[in-house]
Amino acid sequence: MKQIPDNQIIIIGAGPAGLMASQILAEKGFKVQIFEQNKAPGRKFLVAGNGGFNLTHSEELESFIEKYDALEIREVVKNFDNKKVVDWLSDLGITTYIGSSGKIFPTKNFKPIQVLKAWLDRLEQLGVVIHYEHTFINFDENSVTLKNKENELKVNYSKLILAMGGGSWKKTGSDAKWIEILKSKNIEITPLESANSGYDTDSKFHQLQGQYLKNIKVSFEGNDKIGEVVFTKYGIEGSPIYYLNRFTRKQDLPLIINIDLKPNLSEAEILEQLNGTEKISQVLKRKLKLSTTALNLLKTLDKETYTNIEILSKLIKRFPIEILSYRPIDEVISTSGGVSFSEFNDKLELKKFPNVFCAGEMIDWEAPTGGYLLQACFSTGFWVANEIFK
Repeated sequence: MKQIPDNQIIIIGAGPAGLMASQILAEKGFKVQIFEQNKAPGRKFLVAGNGGFNLTHSEELESFIEKYDALEIREVVKNFDNKKVVDWLSDLGITTYIGSSGKIFPTKNFKPIQVLKAWLDRLEQLGVVIHYEHTFINFDENSVTLKNKENELKVNYSKLILAMGGGSWKKTGSDAKWIEILKSKNIEITPLESANSGYDTDSKFHQLQGQYLKNIKVSFEGNDKIGEVVFTKYGIEGSPIYYLNRFTRKQDLPLIINIDLKPNLSEAEILEQLNGTEKISQVLKRKLKLSTTALNLLKTLDKETYTNIEILSKLIKRFPIEILSYRPIDEVISTSGGVSFSEFNDKLELKKFPNVFCAGEMIDWEAPTGGYLLQACFSTGFWVANEIFK
């Protein structure tokens, strides 16, 4: 096995967490090398941009950090928050704007690939070296073992940062193969599960494939979210659905979530509108102004239920959707689980392996979509880079 003497800071993974850590460390004057298994950096970063490139969210910090499940990650995000991300982007020459939903996007003239290029240009100026097509094989107290094509190499490190992502979107490199390596070293890993996942539903809803419900509220056991959902060939997707994942995963399947088709009206107000001489379908369409998709959803009810205005009023406010399962990990936006916080000290340094740190989605935290995922990846990279030599 080829030995490469190298006592620099080594980062495994050229995603947002690893790139952020490399920038901060290089700005502090340290020599940094990144090893990435793909042929190019930021694959998942770019894929995330396909559906609207929201880099963070503009809401006030107090409510912003509540979107994260773990108290530890909340402290990390507070240290490098959404406002600091905007300042950092500005320093790279990337201007931003706040969308109608509060999400923060790069202005229209900046595509995801241009944002990444501006970042990589900065790293190159700082002397950060990125080695591509190097797969993480193992590590010990002094060195990390990698494979490049058919050759294995051993690289010594002074500090090692692992930033290899979660387990979703395997095609981007987030294959979670690191789990077995860390488990073999008795590092506790919370099992990965689908997060920000769509739901598989009863087949009676599949006929609504491609149809949207807008400005509705989805709820489950006191947790609710207003937004937009879309019916698919297997069930239902959308940001309010992803938001509920954290709460529904605590319960056994199947289970019921509810959709409020008219959040701005009470059940009594709906009943009053229905309690007239006009046909029910006309009231739903003309007075309640339900969308075509909402009307089609109500038509999945049996005739006896649909024509009972008391029951129908309740169902407009709480339409039940039975959830059968989650989508496979490989197709969901993110995963929950990862390296347990109990394995770290306050620096995100492994207690069993001093000088080895973790950042990004491979740590056991989760958050909904809307900029919160990227934010925490930026924040953990920033945190480790600032704590690493304290």
